[in-house]
Amino acid sequence: MNLEEIREYCLGKKGVTEGFPFDESTLVFKVGGKMFALLNLENPHSVNLKCDPEKAVILREQYPEVLPGYHMNKKYWNTVMLDGSIPAGLIREWIDHSWDEVVKSLPLYRQKDLWNK
Repeated sequence: MNLEEIREYCLGKKGVTEGFPFDESTLVFKVGGKMFALLNLENPHSVNLKCDPEKAVILREQYPEVLPGYHMNKKYWNTVMLDGSIPAGLIREWIDHSWDEVVKSLPLYRQKDLWNK
């Protein structure tokens, strides 16, 4: 997936906002005011995604392009290098997982609103 495809996919999820809270090279996607994806717009391109801690370790062991989250809590975040080697379907699955992980941390009334489609 390229940067624009990832951006469009993230924005297609319910309740998502985007912005540049840190600098012009990091596009941040939030749900319920909490970050679930950070897209590095500079080379090399990458995306940081929130992840269940056990799954995060498994993905790092399985894919050399998945690294501990750059400038993030490495227990919960992975950095996925966007070099074209990870299939688009997997990246979408990981984005979905990240969105779900963040939504699970929101108050119940917000969760119900976001999960009702």
